[in-house]
Amino acid sequence: MAPRSERVTQLEPVNSVEKKYSETTQKRPAPQIVWKNVYFMAVLHLLALYGIYLLPGANLRTWLWTWLCHFLGGLGVTCGVHRLWSHRSYKATWPLRLALMFMNCVAGQNDIFEWARDHRVHHKCSETDGDPHNAKRGFVFAHIGWLMVKKHPDVIKKGQQLDLSDLYEDKIVMFQRRHYKLLQTLFNVILPTAIPWYFWNENFLIAFFICYAFRYAVSLNATWCVNSLAHIWGSKPYDHNINPAENLTVVLATGGEGFHNFHHTFPQDYATREYGSPWNPSKWFIDGCAMLGLAYDLKTASKDSILKRRIRTGDLRQLNNHND
Repeated sequence: MAPRSERVTQLEPVNSVEKKYSETTQKRPAPQIVWKNVYFMAVLHLLALYGIYLLPGANLRTWLWTWLCHFLGGLGVTCGVHRLWSHRSYKATWPLRLALMFMNCVAGQNDIFEWARDHRVHHKCSETDGDPHNAKRGFVFAHIGWLMVKKHPDVIKKGQQLDLSDLYEDKIVMFQRRHYKLLQTLFNVILPTAIPWYFWNENFLIAFFICYAFRYAVSLNATWCVNSLAHIWGSKPYDHNINPAENLTVVLATGGEGFHNFHHTFPQDYATREYGSPWNPSKWFIDGCAMLGLAYDLKTASKDSILKRRIRTGDLRQLNNHND
């Protein structure tokens, strides 16, 4: 993605840029609310709150199972639909792609094709009306509001201009797309609820409210923090011209996806991080799969290119102290 400084001519007067931004904002159509999404998210979060109330009465194995479902679903997003299918930062054999597809169904964050398409648009049009969760429209919109309204016409237009041939040619991606509602219901709702109820006699309602509702709401909000928190607050050691920032809170919430200034500067890097970090289990997972021969052609940005970019566009105050 080109830095913002390359998209807005530096010689252009500031008041001219502000005028253009004002005109763009005025032309933006009023958002059309998608009420079924509003109702669903409201109900889900109310159920999740009740799940928190039930947590003390849950079996310890239910707690562990809930965490495992959250972790596996997270890998389906970070290692699967994000780093593999959206950015093609590494390649995977079909058994790994199949496993990641099922993990992605556990996460329940739309099918791989739609997620990857919208994410590519996000990188191409970051912080413009072509960005599905444009952080310039505020924290609430970037976090959850973008799901409550119909997409801006620019998002659809830019998405139609992308080359998605790799996704169309991936049989696993297209299989999931054809059967997503069934797969998502099975892996995101039924199995997380039924397994503790059947195997260790957990109360069915406790299993449903904790293993499904509470876990699902937490997983969604963790992912949404990348769109909101990591696009508004944090340090910018690689490119201070863009909104994405390094945000430790998001790193901890997502298993390594909060090193966002680096990621938007070097989106092809499979680790999404310059330095090794104990808070990047997604990288560990990919590395482990590579050791087993399931992942290969792992792409990384060279140390030389990273250093040159930091010197050229980074926040120089972070140059000497941004290290693990």
